[in-house]
Amino acid sequence: MDKGNAWATNNFAGHYAHGTHGLSQDYHKANELWLKAGELSCAGAYYNLGVAYTNGEGVAIDEKKAKYYWELAAMNGNVQSRRILGSIEGQAGNDHRAFKHYTIAARAGDKGCLDVIKKAFEFKDGLMRGIVTKDEYAKTLRGYQKAQDDMKSDMRDKAATLDIIL
Repeated sequence: MDKGNAWATNNFAGHYAHGTHGLSQDYHKANELWLKAGELSCAGAYYNLGVAYTNGEGVAIDEKKAKYYWELAAMNGNVQSRRILGSIEGQAGNDHRAFKHYTIAARAGDKGCLDVIKKAFEFKDGLMRGIVTKDEYAKTLRGYQKAQDDMKSDMRDKAATLDIIL
């Protein structure tokens, strides 16, 4: 962490947030470290800040700041943040923006977002009609499958038989 390792900084922040590994629970310190880790390009740290602002953990509840940090996380590749942003945009009635987020997440391998895209494609009447075209759905399916294929490895297959999570 002292050498600027984003993953280590994010991990250490989690120990402060949960009060583990001999550290007392300190959301303020966790949030400081998550901000530092995010600035070091750790998308997960920005995601965690979004959660902190949503739940009021060490900070006042602030949905705008939460969304801001999820946007930073999403731009840095955090799929969970994409899913949340899709939900936020959908609830605000911004269906096209919502489905852009869902599509990006699905193409990165998020099954839940793929299911949302599928339902929107199959939905014939109502507000969502025409948001997801046949071509867009096909591209999303191909992207999802590629992400799944990219995650396959002999090591993962062997670990799965041993109930080990990689």
